[in-house]
Amino acid sequence: MTDNTNEFSHFDDNGNAYMVDVSGKDITRRMALARGTIKVTEEVFDAIEGKKIKKGDVLTVAQVAGIMGAKKTSELIPMCHILLLTNAKVWFEMDRETTSITAFCQVKTEGKTGVEMEALTGVNVALLTIYDMCKAIDKRMIMSDIHLVEKDGGKSGDFRFDASDKGYGADES
Repeated sequence: MTDNTNEFSHFDDNGNAYMVDVSGKDITRRMALARGTIKVTEEVFDAIEGKKIKKGDVLTVAQVAGIMGAKKTSELIPMCHILLLTNAKVWFEMDRETTSITAFCQVKTEGKTGVEMEALTGVNVALLTIYDMCKAIDKRMIMSDIHLVEKDGGKSGDFRFDASDKGYGADES
């Protein structure tokens, strides 16, 4: 199998999908941070904040679920490598004015490939868990703005999301 030199590195020259060979790469420290937001009604927001959801403390459960999601990324995304994560953490910022909750997931490893997908998966699973735990109150929650905020390490170098680039708007940090 030959490595494909085009921008789609998970396909060979014949268009067949494959997992990228990282065996020749150096082990380096890598970190990725992702975020995403869930917009909820005032009733849901109050129930989460007041810890009044019958299924339990929503943000604590979502925090654990997000970490578990980051750890299981290679089981969900076909071409992701199995990684030994050295750290994974999930936290939330609640915004009463917009009745929204922003989830953050930061993942670290020392390895041959990055952890962007793990951070993004962690955020998605955390947001889905909030939805699952609160859907009995209201199913109109909206998940949005899920993206990589930053990454450090690896051959492609460091990355910082700049919302002013490429028409994304200037409201993200």
